[in-house]
Amino acid sequence: MEMFNEAVEYLLEYGIPVVEDDHLDLEDVFDGECDNDFLSAVDSPFSPARSESADFSDGLSEGDPEKMLERRTLVLKSILCSQQLYLSELEALLMPMKALKATACTSQPVLTNEQIQTVFFQAPELLALHKEFLEGLRERLQQGDPHQGVGDLFQKVVSQLGVYRGFIDNYESAIATVRKCTQTDDRFKTLAENMMVFKESSNCRTTYTLEALLYKPLDRVTKITLVLHDLLKHTPEDHPDRPLLQESLRISSSFLSGVNEEVPHKKSAVTISKGTICQLVKDGFLVELSDGSRSLRHVFLFTDLILCAKFKAGRQPQYRFAWYLPLPGLTLVPGPESQLPPDTQCRMNQMKQKAFRLRQEIQLQRKGSRVLSTRTIDRARKKLLDCELWILSHSPCLPLELHSHCGKSHTLLLSSLYELTEWRDNVERLRRESWERVSPDLLNLTNSCFKLRTTHHPPLYSTLEDSGDLGLCGTLCVVIHKATQLQQPANLAIFLEVDSFGYFENKAQTRVLVGALTPSWEEEFSLQVDGAHDLRLLCVQQPGREDNWTEDRVLGKNTVQLDAKALLNKWKRSVVSLNQIELSFSLKYVEHSLQPPGIPSTQSSEVFNIHIELVAEREGILVPHIVRYCVEEVERRGLEEVGIYRISGVATEVQALRTAFSTNLRDALVRLKAVDVNAVSGTLKLYLRELPEPLLPPQYFQALASALAFDDPLEKQHRLLLVLQNLPSVNRNTFLFLLEHLRRVSQNQEVNKMTPQNLATVFGPSLLRPPKEPLGESGLCVDISQEIVVQVQVVLNYLQCINLPAPQIKLQRHSAELEEMTEQKP
Repeated sequence: MEMFNEAVEYLLEYGIPVVEDDHLDLEDVFDGECDNDFLSAVDSPFSPARSESADFSDGLSEGDPEKMLERRTLVLKSILCSQQLYLSELEALLMPMKALKATACTSQPVLTNEQIQTVFFQAPELLALHKEFLEGLRERLQQGDPHQGVGDLFQKVVSQLGVYRGFIDNYESAIATVRKCTQTDDRFKTLAENMMVFKESSNCRTTYTLEALLYKPLDRVTKITLVLHDLLKHTPEDHPDRPLLQESLRISSSFLSGVNEEVPHKKSAVTISKGTICQLVKDGFLVELSDGSRSLRHVFLFTDLILCAKFKAGRQPQYRFAWYLPLPGLTLVPGPESQLPPDTQCRMNQMKQKAFRLRQEIQLQRKGSRVLSTRTIDRARKKLLDCELWILSHSPCLPLELHSHCGKSHTLLLSSLYELTEWRDNVERLRRESWERVSPDLLNLTNSCFKLRTTHHPPLYSTLEDSGDLGLCGTLCVVIHKATQLQQPANLAIFLEVDSFGYFENKAQTRVLVGALTPSWEEEFSLQVDGAHDLRLLCVQQPGREDNWTEDRVLGKNTVQLDAKALLNKWKRSVVSLNQIELSFSLKYVEHSLQPPGIPSTQSSEVFNIHIELVAEREGILVPHIVRYCVEEVERRGLEEVGIYRISGVATEVQALRTAFSTNLRDALVRLKAVDVNAVSGTLKLYLRELPEPLLPPQYFQALASALAFDDPLEKQHRLLLVLQNLPSVNRNTFLFLLEHLRRVSQNQEVNKMTPQNLATVFGPSLLRPPKEPLGESGLCVDISQEIVVQVQVVLNYLQCINLPAPQIKLQRHSAELEEMTEQKP
């Protein structure tokens, strides 16, 4: 097999000797042992010498019916060989059962009757089922008729898959019992670690553990489906077996899919040489970045290594071995989120628009609204597959670097912070755990990975089966309320990820609340969703000034299933656990048709040089995003920066932030963390300076100047507060929010050298300007020196006020509706 040769070459590169052992149990889709009377290892269509076994084609073989019948006979003979070995394994598994039952009635039993029932549950029934199948298959093959039917034999097997269901449901209990008794009874430990399996093909016995033999039936469930798949491939259209095999394959695939969905961990064990069990912990379709190029990969995390397979999607998915890295000595280095180049981002928008139109066309056909030929639909699916694969390969921007102790490195890219955290946490956990180290049996590992293809597919709409559940299509409204149960104050934000037909990406995030013990965001998001089934929520902690770590930390995460009926046009409030943190949130779904992604909205998204009321109204808040996010970033890492707000940032960084806030808020939030903090403060100053009307409107200039003329401090403060109360709501709350921030900056004046006087001098001219024309006959006309004095003194006096009201950040338009909601855990 080509992948095996590549794996051997890979091992030899690192000086790892590879010894071919005739007695080594190398499992393929079928086991390689077979009787000499039937088929030699070289002639077998599933031999490592044949490369086609790695392709797993879905269609029929090309060629005349006679050649198909010849290959069908070879497949049946290999099935017979596989069944003989499987029966030997089941017999070895049941061998000690009778003796253990005999000791159960003595004064010193090895196992109790209850434990024996648990360990060997349904194993005798499995032996009887496959013994009958083997005898029937052997009898028909001995007749030598290539037209002889075997479909009824397979139908009988799949009709009794309920026996496997019982075994699978009991599997964890059986393994737990074996492990417990192995630790407490040396007699049982000796027995469980020395199970002998006789192999007729090599006329020898191989030692297995009891755990390894208990896994064999789980492995056989997958093989039943693959056997039928390959047998059907080599069965001519007019063969009487074909309808029976198709029905058997349908039943088997449905059963296997159900098992994998309900108990995904039970399919994850892989038997490797010497009876060792290697558990598959996690797998996924990730993007590998190598020399600037991106490639889609299927990556598998086992208990002792990471294995990567080259993956080519399509109706006939193909796999090839790429590389593997052992977990001992492996170092993980997560990097900052990268940005797509402008030309790639432009093409991404084009691809998403094209994929959207193709999905719409296919959905119309499914609903019967449009009748298209099969050929047209297949062509649309092919185009959609190409678009989705390109998007899947170029969207991920979250890097995860893997460095092995031998100097080998690989970079993987993910689109979801949730998935990145899952991979990182699992790898770190497995590195800490003590696992028995054995030389990797790459052939077994890669073959076992390929078997999972029956239920593991990349998140592609073009490959989905017809289903009435297309998920949520429209607008998903999310309100993040507050978090409780924190152990200590922290800088926290909530990240939201929504899927589109199974593909997740970061959709939004709240602002960062600095030093909060019970953070209350009360932020609402309107997310455009297409094919959404799940919402992921992550609580992310960002480092503070005194922390000795620099990377964001995920404190907790969880997934919320989206129920369209329960959320349609009405708010539902819930509480979800993010590790130990309790997060309250509300959801509402509004169903409507979507516009193609990437098409600019008719409503402008420009932020700079736009009246602040228009920006706040568009965002549905009282303090614009740009003000809040810049302030929070400065408070996170700039309160002790010398000359903050006085020293200008790099002009190119400020310009990049200005563009990002006007085009892509998520991009702006990423850039805020990456640029120098003086560029962040410079962006805020630039926004306030370029407002068409200052935050303190010109018509209030005279009233503010008059208030400063009072000598009595209390009267002066009273007059200033009266003016503040008369300001438009957005202006008033934004100004109060800014004042609170500037006070916190001045509290660190011994370090940052920014006193209230200095801050007032910086911000005064941007926040207050006199009217361009005198205000009537009584209007004041001041010169430039007087103007500056008024600007600075107004801001300084407001900073010194002791009873300023708290700013309101969020509109309360949903407050009455949300108060009526009852909190419930999903």
